[in-house]
Amino acid sequence: MNDTQTTTLEIEEPDAPLSGLDRCDSCGAQAYVRATMESGTLLFCAHHAAKHREAMMPLAKVWHDETAKLQER
Repeated sequence: MNDTQTTTLEIEEPDAPLSGLDRCDSCGAQAYVRATMESGTLLFCAHHAAKHREAMMPLAKVWHDETAKLQER
């Protein structure tokens, strides 16, 4: 008997707005980009999105970018 329980968080709407609770998978800062791929979803702060954009864009089905919010402040 296996007592391990796995929970998978699926984003039903890959263009849904990001919130302050969404954190970068690389560093934990607030996420401003969601990369949705066949294999799953990654969240990035503006810095890590810029760093990984070239490599990730061809893999992403949806590249949801809210970095313009940083200019509004």
